[in-house]
Amino acid sequence: MSKNITFVKAVNEALHIAMEQDERVICYGLGIDDPKRIFGTTSGLQERFGEKRVFDMPTSENAMTGVAIGAALNGVRPVMVHQRLDFFLLAMDQLVNNAAKWYYMFDGQSSVPITIRLIIGRGWGQGPTHSQSLHSWFAHIPGLKVVMPTTAADAKGLLLSSIFDDNPVLFLEHRWLHNLEGKVPEGDFRLPLGKAQLLHQGKDLTIVAMSYMTVEAIHAVGCLERQGINCDLIDVRSVAPLDWETIFRSVEKTGRVLVLDTGTQTCSVAGEIVARVAMELFSVLKQSPRRLALPDFPTPTSPALTEDFYKGSEDIVNEVGKMLENKFSTDEILAKRTVPHDIPGEWFKGPF
Repeated sequence: MSKNITFVKAVNEALHIAMEQDERVICYGLGIDDPKRIFGTTSGLQERFGEKRVFDMPTSENAMTGVAIGAALNGVRPVMVHQRLDFFLLAMDQLVNNAAKWYYMFDGQSSVPITIRLIIGRGWGQGPTHSQSLHSWFAHIPGLKVVMPTTAADAKGLLLSSIFDDNPVLFLEHRWLHNLEGKVPEGDFRLPLGKAQLLHQGKDLTIVAMSYMTVEAIHAVGCLERQGINCDLIDVRSVAPLDWETIFRSVEKTGRVLVLDTGTQTCSVAGEIVARVAMELFSVLKQSPRRLALPDFPTPTSPALTEDFYKGSEDIVNEVGKMLENKFSTDEILAKRTVPHDIPGEWFKGPF
């Protein structure tokens, strides 16, 4: 059985199920028990499981990550939550030099089963220190798994798998996806980490996307289809590990690939996918692979500057047009845009 719920509700359900099934699961973070309960994702947890398993933490990200690692080494399964990815950067030493390397350094005899939820901000003037999408940075570290769900079903299924994985997982949620609704299976529903999903099939071109850019890609693919261009659309869902088999199979069929990224262009996950495709599938490519990512600048605060900073579905359509040496209309995309460019919809009442 499935039901239609939001991304936020799916995350909340996953946390409830994990804590119900395993008393070793704890959940903590700055603001986890505040009135808004981190956008609603931690609603009801403290009331159900008590303050010993669900609790607020001081603004000491590095220290509290160390607490999570120590707890994990002693049989606990911590879920840490940060209302912005940017806040977590103070804990990089604990993450990179302890959590990520422990399993390897101890020859697989001991592991660090922690899940760290990080929320990526965008819009509403959040600017350089509240809007960074640094998944490529994390994916560069051996020993870490990096998950970026798009749909509500993926949010639930991948979070449950992350919590019960025996090694550290970074679970990145894009703030603009929180109100997205979709059918989600009831009960203990899990999806394998590192397995992409083919959302749309076509023969002309492969589009590989992640996180919120998958939503933009869905609109672009629909627009292109109505103009006679049919695309494979792949949502990677995890950027570490990447599902190379699914990506390669699609590119072998289409001979063309465009990769979309929520982060900056240089040293991006999109750049890695482009490189591997060029190295492994050079003989089947009909043209050079392309990528669409953010420019190599800090995120602007001003709406006047963010308007051309982020990529949207119309940019995807235009890029496909360049690849196919054709010009496709984006009128239907622009006509449906009824809210300011720096908010995802009327439901969005502010970054926090």
